Amino acid sequence: MILSGKEIQRHIGKEIIIEPFDQSRVNPNSYNLTLHNELLVYENHELNMKKLNPTKRITIPEEGLVLEPNRLYLGRTNEFTKTEGFVPMLEGRSSTGRLGLFIHVTAGFGDVGFAGYWTLEIFCIQPIRIYPNAEICQIYYHSIEGDYEPYKSGKYQNNTDIQPSLMYKDFEK
Repeated sequence: MILSGKEIQRHIGKEIIIEPFDQSRVNPNSYNLTLHNELLVYENHELNMKKLNPTKRITIPEEGLVLEPNRLYLGRTNEFTKTEGFVPMLEGRSSTGRLGLFIHVTAGFGDVGFAGYWTLEIFCIQPIRIYPNAEICQIYYHSIEGDYEPYKSGKYQNNTDIQPSLMYKDFEK
C-alpha cells in the first residue's frame, strides 16, 4: 500500500523525517522534494565500475543552468529524509518528465531505514534550463509486510552530499 498525503503527514516527525518540511509540498500520495544548488558530473567519458570515477562540481546559479543532452548529472535533494517502518520511493514529477528531464534514471527504490539526502541521476532529452530549489521530484512511501532488518550500514547511508557511484566497493569484497 502507498501512503496517502494525509498519512505521510501523520507520520512526519516520527517514522518519517523530512527536513526541512513544507506543508505546501504535500500531494495526495507523495511529497515534493527540491533540487540543491550543486551538481556533479563525471570527468571521464568512459566510466569504470571497478574504480572511483573522478567528478567535477558545478554550481547552479539563481538564473539557472542549461543541461546538455546525453550527459549524466548527479544532483541531490535539499531535504534530508529518514524512514522507519516504510519503504521510501523516489520519482520525477510528471511536470519535469514532460520537459524531457529525467530525475531518477534508476534506483528510485529506497530501503526501509534509509537516512540521508537523495542523490538524483539527472538526464535530459534536449537542452533545458534548471534552477536551484525547484520542486524536482517526489517521495512516496510503501508499507512493508513481515519482519525486516532496517538499512543501517551501507555505501550511501547517512550521506551529507551528492554521492557518485561507489560500485567499485562491491568488487573489493
